Amino acid sequence: MQVLQAGSHKLLLLELDTDHVTALANQAGFQARLNDGKRVLSVELSAEDRQAPLLLFDAADPSNLGWFSRCQFYVDAKTGAVLQTPIHIANMRDRSGRPVPNIVKLQITKELPSNFRLPGRQAVSEQVVYTVLHHFLQALVSVGVGICGTGVVRPLTGRLDDPAGRN
Repeated sequence: MQVLQAGSHKLLLLELDTDHVTALANQAGFQARLNDGKRVLSVELSAEDRQAPLLLFDAADPSNLGWFSRCQFYVDAKTGAVLQTPIHIANMRDRSGRPVPNIVKLQITKELPSNFRLPGRQAVSEQVVYTVLHHFLQALVSVGVGICGTGVVRPLTGRLDDPAGRN
């Protein structure tokens, strides 16, 4: 990890190991395709062998109360940001525009403000990001990740259509 000074702004530059990220994805049951950019690490994750969809669900739907009560990650549907992490998520879509149930795309931000803190006010380091990523990938396949609101990120499991009368 490096600290960059840009005028009055300090940034943390994470030096993420692509082999380690690939190994974490493989441990969780994903095949990973990585694109290492200057500011973000893009990861396309596919769970081809998985019969059920990834556990990305609408947190506001009352029928998902069981998942909601045990999930530890939430996604802002408008931006795709996984709350309190340097991770963003997006659906992969098929030719007709529907989300593919076993493929998602992640972006891990490598440039963070120096005051960025993870849950529990934990300081950021590569090891902490690897741990958060590992837990997030496990949540996608076993516990569930809640989507808050409506926007560009769509649920892959639970009720997939918009309930009538809901704003």
